[in-house]
Amino acid sequence: MTDPIAFPAATPKVGLPLLFAGQSQKEFYVNQALTILDTLTWGLVEASLAEPPAAVPEGACYRVTAPATGAWSLYEDALAAWIAGAWHFVPASEGMLIFDREVAHWLCFRSGWQRAQAPAVPQGGSIIDSEARAALSELVENLQAIGILGAPPV
Repeated sequence: MTDPIAFPAATPKVGLPLLFAGQSQKEFYVNQALTILDTLTWGLVEASLAEPPAAVPEGACYRVTAPATGAWSLYEDALAAWIAGAWHFVPASEGMLIFDREVAHWLCFRSGWQRAQAPAVPQGGSIIDSEARAALSELVENLQAIGILGAPPV
C-alpha cells in the first residue's frame, strides 16, 4: 500500500492557501485564494513604489521597489495586494509579466524586473542606414530581454 500524499500548506508558484480535512474557517482560505487570483489575473499594478500609499482601494496591487520601507520593507520585487484591509505579498517568479498603469509599460521578471527600452530613433543624414540598423538591433535586444522575442535560431 502506498503512503498518502502530503500536501504543502500553499501552492508552489503563487502561494495560494490550500484546504485540509477538518480545517476550520475553510471559507477564509478559499476567499483569500480567490482574491489573490483576482488580483493577479490581469497582471496589472497601479504603480511601482518603495512604500505603501496612504489611501488604498480594495484589490489594488503594487510592485514593491528598492529600497522598500514600512510594511513593505521585507518584500522588494514582490507584488503587494491590498486585500480585506491588509497587505498580501506575492513573490515575483521568473517570467512573470505585469503592466504598470502609472508609467504605461510592461515589466517582465527575469532575475529582477526589466522593461524594454525604446531605441534611439534614426535621424536623417548620410549614415541613416547604419543608424536604422542600430535602432532595429537595439529594439530586438530589448524585446528579447523581457521575453517577448526568443533568441535567434542558431
